[in-house]
Amino acid sequence: MSTRVDFYQLSRDPVEQVAVMLARKVMQAGERLLIVSENPGQRAAISKELWRGGAEEFLANGQADAAHAEKQPILLSDSMDAVNGASMVMFVDGKWRADALKFDRALLLFGAEATEAARGLWRELDSVEDVTREIHKQDENGRWRAGA
Repeated sequence: MSTRVDFYQLSRDPVEQVAVMLARKVMQAGERLLIVSENPGQRAAISKELWRGGAEEFLANGQADAAHAEKQPILLSDSMDAVNGASMVMFVDGKWRADALKFDRALLLFGAEATEAARGLWRELDSVEDVTREIHKQDENGRWRAGA
């Protein structure tokens, strides 16, 4: 199995906004998503942002410890257990989990404080078979660009 790992270096927009943008793209691709954070407050804030936007724009989601978690297209959790059958995982707390390589795609969102750890992970994944990596950075206009 091959895993794609996308690194998103946060420099302008808050993690909640970036998580919603990426979750929307995952849903448009017809996939399910697991969003992971150790911080329950962060998970709640992201859930709230996912529900915002009216009937045509909201992104249905739920917490992993709630009823019917397995039915949620987007599941928020503090663990790597994708009971919703997600093929993609997003780390919004900037912390990598090795179990990410069991998913088709992993998205690591990180801020300035986690840059060195992300660089170390990039180098570490360089030698892992069947892993492709891509870095995404935001320009001054808010557009995301892939590159080095």
